[in-house]
Amino acid sequence: MSQGGGVEAPNSGLRYEPIVVSDEATVVATYEPDNGSDQGYQSEAELEAKFIEMLRQQAYERLHIKSSTDLEVNLRRQLELLNNVVFSDDEWKWFFAKKIASKNEGIVEKTARIQEDPIQVLARDDGTSKNIKLLDKSNIHSNRLQVINQYEAVGQGAGTARKHRYDVTILVNGLPLVHMELKRRGVPLKEAFNQINRYQRESFWADAGLFEYIQLFVISNGTHTKYYANTTRARKVAESEGGKRRRKQTSNSFEFTSWWTDAENRRIGDLTAFTRTFFSKHTLLNVLTKYCVFDVSRTLLVMRPYQIVAAERIMRRVESSAKATGPKAGGYIWHTTGSGKTLTSFKTAQLASKMDGIDKVLFVVDRKDLDYQTMLEYNRFEKDSVNGSRSTAELKRQLQDRNASIIVTTIQKLSRFIEQNKGHEITEGHVVLIFDECHRSQFGDMGTAVRKAFRRSHLFGFTGTPIFPQNAGGATKDTTEKIFGDRLHSYTILDAINDGNVLPFRVSYQNTVRAADDVEDKQVVGIDTEEVLRHPERIRKIVAYVLDHFDTKTMRTQGYSLGEKRVRGFNSMLATASIPALKIYYDEFARQQTERAVADPAYQRLKIATIFSYAVNEDEEVGGILDDEAMDADQLDASSRDFLARAISDYNADFGTTYDTSAAKFENYYKDLARRVKDREVDLVIVVNMFLTGFDATTLNTLWVDKNLKSHGLIQAFSRTNRILNSVKAYGNIVCFRNLEQAVDDALVLFGNSEANEVVLLKPYTYYHAAYVGLVEQLLEQCPPGTEPFGEAQERAFVVLFGRILRVRNILTSFDEFAHDESLPPRRLQNYTSVYNALWERHRKRDNGEKESILDDVVFEIELIKQVEVNFDYILMLVQRWRDEGQANIGEDGRMPLRAIEDAIDASPSLRNKKDLIMDFVDSMSVTGDVNDDWRVFVTRRREAELAEIIDAERLRAEQTKSFIEAAFRDGAIATNGTAITQVLPPVSRFAKDNNLGAKKERVIAKLTEYFERFSKLT
Repeated sequence: MSQGGGVEAPNSGLRYEPIVVSDEATVVATYEPDNGSDQGYQSEAELEAKFIEMLRQQAYERLHIKSSTDLEVNLRRQLELLNNVVFSDDEWKWFFAKKIASKNEGIVEKTARIQEDPIQVLARDDGTSKNIKLLDKSNIHSNRLQVINQYEAVGQGAGTARKHRYDVTILVNGLPLVHMELKRRGVPLKEAFNQINRYQRESFWADAGLFEYIQLFVISNGTHTKYYANTTRARKVAESEGGKRRRKQTSNSFEFTSWWTDAENRRIGDLTAFTRTFFSKHTLLNVLTKYCVFDVSRTLLVMRPYQIVAAERIMRRVESSAKATGPKAGGYIWHTTGSGKTLTSFKTAQLASKMDGIDKVLFVVDRKDLDYQTMLEYNRFEKDSVNGSRSTAELKRQLQDRNASIIVTTIQKLSRFIEQNKGHEITEGHVVLIFDECHRSQFGDMGTAVRKAFRRSHLFGFTGTPIFPQNAGGATKDTTEKIFGDRLHSYTILDAINDGNVLPFRVSYQNTVRAADDVEDKQVVGIDTEEVLRHPERIRKIVAYVLDHFDTKTMRTQGYSLGEKRVRGFNSMLATASIPALKIYYDEFARQQTERAVADPAYQRLKIATIFSYAVNEDEEVGGILDDEAMDADQLDASSRDFLARAISDYNADFGTTYDTSAAKFENYYKDLARRVKDREVDLVIVVNMFLTGFDATTLNTLWVDKNLKSHGLIQAFSRTNRILNSVKAYGNIVCFRNLEQAVDDALVLFGNSEANEVVLLKPYTYYHAAYVGLVEQLLEQCPPGTEPFGEAQERAFVVLFGRILRVRNILTSFDEFAHDESLPPRRLQNYTSVYNALWERHRKRDNGEKESILDDVVFEIELIKQVEVNFDYILMLVQRWRDEGQANIGEDGRMPLRAIEDAIDASPSLRNKKDLIMDFVDSMSVTGDVNDDWRVFVTRRREAELAEIIDAERLRAEQTKSFIEAAFRDGAIATNGTAITQVLPPVSRFAKDNNLGAKKERVIAKLTEYFERFSKLT
């Protein structure tokens, strides 16, 4: 383990030194692994024992606590020691019930207490009050760390009592704040993750609910170790998998678990190394008290090691260079696009604003849309933490306001302020300026003016794509280092993909111009003729290709949950070279979609929008930097503005809005379009430069490129597609209609390294297809068609193998070549899917709570299984065939039509709970008539009848219940919060005997939710 030593910057002659060589760094500078000689088999129990012993050697107190009573007794004693107080029995009883273990609180409320309000007021017996710290954030080493293991709790699983035994828990001042779940070496890490999810769901709330205080989870199989926060990203409300418990809970996404590393981004995965670093007292307490952010959506975010390193190196540069000026007082952070620069900069700004002697922290962006988006992000972390400046006059007021510690502004407004207020006192103050995306206009005259004015200040830049000598342009040839100073930390796209923090790219090339048999696109581009590339026939073919392949590339056959709604597939962006090209594309899409709708009345039109404005250079600038577009349409020529007005009018017709090209409404159009792209309401947005930098939408997975891109601009544009969302989205999909292959290779070498291609780009189709064929062969051997796995060992092997097939298949689905693959024919895939679904349902709804299945923690890829499920239109087609052909006839696939209907339903997770409805409909069908019409009548009657049964059984208000359910079908979700559900319930006197309104409400919500899921998406 080393805290010193210079580090070579990747792929450059640059060299930087750690700012401060200190044992107090949260993330160790470098870690040299200890390759011990112990190579023997290690059981899970042995792994646990070794881990606990290492913690004990690191001065954790070892306790043997097995019950909630013992846990409470220890908590009381630890809080007495921390606060130098002795509770009377009555004081403790009151404090514990009111301030620690309220029965009305869950994970979110308890997280808020630890993160936002760790000092609670004790009402003493003598009438006085005293502040009681649950966690000391000002002096972290006052907190006491203890370790317990094999704590037992009884919860509810599948409707029955289940006993759980937790592996290892870290108590901080007696409260369980960190929990570790271990698996023996060789077991997939995700199984430990799934087990913690089950504990959160079924038993952390048991007894006094103290385990709901856990802030961080750690999972390890000895070889690999990861950590994550208790509300990691995919929070859901009232989630229950078969259980009766419906309190506010959380659900985590494995894709957002984090690796721990040293400061040079070298992974520390081995449990021994992880324990010596992450579980060192200083590091763990720093992470808990300083490097977690509990945002306004009530989600706890824990920072990743590279984010912590960046924040601390900026703080130390400020401390060590208080009297320095220019680049020596600042530096820049190279963290790749999509790695969480906003969270890093927010925490840095927050910490800097609290430093002694710092007058202001300015977060500087370079255009209105980034200003708006950054303010949204900052305010997501902490409401009203940002003082956004909409005008130069307002900026001046805020700069003079002593209470405005963090200000977000644009460089344009800041430079105007400097010009209008020469010698203002703030420019002589001690100010920290943090520049977002510092490769941009900070290199122009405005940046020069700002740096000259704030002479005593510290300037720090964040960028995902620095300007090096190789991609510098313009007369000054300035680089990021020359402007801002030393590179303080690097986290490249290669690091991010290796860690799983962003997705790799799959790049394909479609040759669209052939002047002669031996002339490719690149040679055409070389003669610099956009006229050829804008030829209507070429664009016609590209539009046809996009429409033909849109569902495949954006994975429209796959379903997943987005917030509270269910959606299919992703959306995409088309990058064009210029406004004239964009106009041709927009009209061609409209023309071809109209043709397709006329030819096929069932054709579903894509919702297509566009946005553009004036830019100095519509195509790339020198160095590959994409020029900013203005946030108003005033400077557009008349023809372009008229076209933009027409496109916005189309948008208004699609979404019922009233935007236009005036300055105020155009900015609101930008914001509304950005929101609808993020919510996957827009299928395709056509752009020139706008949205290609500084815009994040996790639902975007495909970029269609008809534009010359290189270096910085190429990486920025491609990176719109590789934000992590869920297991369905496995990579960013890039379809190039120009030959950018060399430009891609050059950019990856510049911003990654010479081996970046191997990591950043997906391998060719043949690689994945060969793996897929091999897995299918294993499946056919282990579980031949017509058989099912017998016994838990065979079931486990089947689930694991079929899950691997689904994951590889998920990658293959957007390759055009896979469309005709018959390695696993549709009917056989459907049969195996039915077996998989049956195992999932059986093991998530076990009746015997005393016996734990060995499949409980196996990964079921339910999101991926839904990509191969059939939709309801297909079911009705089979029903039509059953009626037309008769039950006795055999279909082309050798099956009776009625059996085909049942098999298709069994293969669909979303239709299995509707099977009785569908089969009852088959039995009741008329001999003649339209199947679709008959189905609508049947479902309407059953919906009304089953809702009437619920109303009668629970004595609900009939009209209010019907309105409540209609709203749920309209909105796509049951509203479990608010007043709507209470209006459904019958009036009950609070004084009535055996009145339990809470239990009644939970039971009604459970029934209505089941009813909603049963009838949703059926008509």
